[in-house]
Amino acid sequence: MPATMKAAVIYEAGGPEALGLETRPVPVPGKGQVLIQVKAFGLNRSELFTRRGLSPTVAFPRILGIEAVGIVVEAPGGMFAPGDIVATAMGGMGREFDGGYAEYVCVPATQVQKLKTALPWETLGAMAEMLQTAWGSLFNALQLKARDRLLIRGGTTSVGLAAAAIAKKHGAFVLATTRNPARERLLRENGADQVLIDSGDIAGQVREICPNGVNKVLELVGTTTLRDSLRATRPHGVVCMTGMVGDQWSFDQFSPMEAIPTAVSLTTYAGGSEDFMRTPLQLLADQVAAGILRINIGRVFKLDDIVEAHRTMETNMAGGKIVVLT
Repeated sequence: MPATMKAAVIYEAGGPEALGLETRPVPVPGKGQVLIQVKAFGLNRSELFTRRGLSPTVAFPRILGIEAVGIVVEAPGGMFAPGDIVATAMGGMGREFDGGYAEYVCVPATQVQKLKTALPWETLGAMAEMLQTAWGSLFNALQLKARDRLLIRGGTTSVGLAAAAIAKKHGAFVLATTRNPARERLLRENGADQVLIDSGDIAGQVREICPNGVNKVLELVGTTTLRDSLRATRPHGVVCMTGMVGDQWSFDQFSPMEAIPTAVSLTTYAGGSEDFMRTPLQLLADQVAAGILRINIGRVFKLDDIVEAHRTMETNMAGGKIVVLT
């Protein structure tokens, strides 16, 4: 094992160019930690927000990255063996301590899942946080059941595409939105039964298909469309706000009595390390390997191209998960 590693480090908030490559010492794991040789990691919107300086609890300099997949190098506590294929996510990665934008990362063993799989690294790199978020939103926050009518607002996001595939396999009727009519085929290939072109006001379209409204909504755009998603929901339905690709964290004005229809529930999903560990990642990896579950990879970059990878994330045009290989 080398003494040093390549890492993408940020010293102050800014655009994609705020990320710079440098040489850092390989971290040394203590008891209860795992040193992982990172093979791949996915990009996430939360890392974009942190890079912009919108995560006030994150101190710079920092190696970003809330997830990683790779091979165990050392695990002093004995919970893993050298050579194990593993995935890790959340738990302070890239925020409280240095994360996955590096050739090696050291994380608590309590947020690591071992995988037995022959899937390529670019596929595994797309899975950890994306599937954790999709699975947790659907089955923890929304308590999805077969025959539910599910609206996915922001259907062409990586989480939206994964959620559609998982929900369809679970027996739900899936409606998914996009602002780009050219993305309809992509959505249908991933499990959408109905595709809605999103102008910002789709509650009327939803009720043409489901006259009483849908009973479950996965909101991935955020506060910019949340009021309309609530209007598309039937009484006793649930709306879960998980994503913020609309780049607006809060309402300018919010009147709950006006915004939330009677008997409609509003919840959120953030997904910590405990949620990641509850995600059946091995089962999902097996489904991906068997061709049962589709993983959409939008673009693959090398660590040297981390700035361009972040520029691509900002455009929302990747058409799937952005993965970086080390």
